[in-house]
Amino acid sequence: MINNKVQLITYADRITGQGIDELSNLLNGPLKDVFAGVHLLPFYNPIDGSDAGFDPIDHSEVDSRLGSWQDIQALGANYDLMADLIVNHVSAQSYQFKDVLAKGKESEFWDLFLTKDDVFPNGMSETEQKAIYRPRPGSCFTPIKCGDGNTYDFWTTFTDNQIDINVKSLAGIEYLNNVLTKFSENNVNIIRLDAAGYAIKQAGTNCFMLDETFAYLDKLSAQANDLGMETIAEIHSHYQTQVEVAKRVNMVYDFALPPLILHSLFSNNADALVDWLAISPRNCLTVLDTHDGIGIIDAGPMGEKPGLLDAEQIDNLVETIHEKSKGQSRLATGAAASNVDLYQVNCTYYNALGADDFDYLLARAIQFFAPGIPQVYYGGLFACENDMDLLANTNVGRDINRPYLSAADIDKALAKPVVNGLIKLIKLRNEHPAFNGEFNVKGEGTSCCLNWHKDESSIELKVNFASREVLIIDQHDNEQVLISLADFIA
Repeated sequence: MINNKVQLITYADRITGQGIDELSNLLNGPLKDVFAGVHLLPFYNPIDGSDAGFDPIDHSEVDSRLGSWQDIQALGANYDLMADLIVNHVSAQSYQFKDVLAKGKESEFWDLFLTKDDVFPNGMSETEQKAIYRPRPGSCFTPIKCGDGNTYDFWTTFTDNQIDINVKSLAGIEYLNNVLTKFSENNVNIIRLDAAGYAIKQAGTNCFMLDETFAYLDKLSAQANDLGMETIAEIHSHYQTQVEVAKRVNMVYDFALPPLILHSLFSNNADALVDWLAISPRNCLTVLDTHDGIGIIDAGPMGEKPGLLDAEQIDNLVETIHEKSKGQSRLATGAAASNVDLYQVNCTYYNALGADDFDYLLARAIQFFAPGIPQVYYGGLFACENDMDLLANTNVGRDINRPYLSAADIDKALAKPVVNGLIKLIKLRNEHPAFNGEFNVKGEGTSCCLNWHKDESSIELKVNFASREVLIIDQHDNEQVLISLADFIA
């Protein structure tokens, strides 16, 4: 059973400059009793591929620069530990795909990878190709010539270095089963199903979140549950899709929450946020920032489906982020900085709020009072600003929010009032008994109230966006305490 307490999202190498042991020392030292769980971002070989570990050469091997499976075991012995099952693809540098490159269809690993012919054996029409949903510009096929002299169109949903797995083939099933087993043997108790919405492709569809995909997620979740692990689906899509996915897996992400909180803070209007919190999945993880950008599609319209925000509100939201970040996010978003994500704005959440300490803590307070288990990204924990030097060095848009922090950087951050205030909020969320009870939300216009109650205990967040008057009303042990959010950074 996952602890209903705040978790940390982090890379092992970017938070300490070292590895898994050093991360454990940080969690057991300066961050002792702050986090109950850790989402350890890809630690597979290699951590420094073209997609920061999400393009594994060997998904079942820990990059030796970070440590070993024994280090993973030790971390998981003390914390809920989440790892990524990269369902959709494998690196083009993997030994399996190199064998395919050398031998073509004669390779023993041929069936591991998905080609256009696997889905469209009778050819693909232009209409069918246009119907395929891809989160990045261009074709989802990469023609590659193999050693047998033939050129094959391999399915590459994300980049040409990430070759899609044929998850229906015996080879694909065995590959993912091997990784699941490795996780279960090493104290990983939460599986994040990365890019799972793209795993099933079918001719004549958009090849994203099909009925068959839901069935696949059911089966994959059951497998993980049988091994003692819970699953969370990582899917950026229309909000109604998240509601449906939540019924099929143990947990989903509330990706609509980050843009809705920004919208409320920018517009001083809580209506969209209140509407969403009234219907949002309760079996979710909440985030404001992650290793990816700030998702926009999750709150907006999709095709004929209206969103939680309309197109004009989404445009205003994106432009306000660019303005608040003094144009820095614009340099890492859209077509800038080799960026390929069509549905995200690359920016730290702190800079998206103009580096305003109070607004940042207010955003975190709303996150912690929303339904779900909160996760805090390491850059957000330390209120990091956009890393423009790293962005300039790599020309990778998402690196604006993926800083490398030394021990000295962390010590400096821990002295900042906003970071201390955030840690106090985290401990309040971890310790108050009412957060294990029932949730209610009400409000309209400039104000909203988020309330939790369990037995004789309750806690409420009252927000007036127009005046920025924010109170926490804490009731337990027959005592009521009023706390101003401003006191957290006094």
